[in-house]
Amino acid sequence: MRLTENQMVAIRQVAHETSEGKCLSVRVFGSRLDDQAKGGDLDLMLEFSDPVENPALLAAKIAARASRVLQGRKVDVLLSAPNLRHLPIHDIALKQGILL
Repeated sequence: MRLTENQMVAIRQVAHETSEGKCLSVRVFGSRLDDQAKGGDLDLMLEFSDPVENPALLAAKIAARASRVLQGRKVDVLLSAPNLRHLPIHDIALKQGILL
């Protein structure tokens, strides 16, 4: 995985603080898992056990804050919660993703 330990800790902290402690887990999936690749954005999936209010706003806040931690790298955030529609991308993130 192309993230340093400090970056992983910072991303977990951003997710926890921005979600007010409601985020159960953070997974990295996509091109960042390929150690041979170069560049690319960071794909994150955050999992919640309770419904999420304003999911678009929450995802945007987390993406922006994580991007700052990663010195401007583009970050895409996918949320998984009981009140949100489950899409095929969720299955990919669960199957291929690595927990931070």
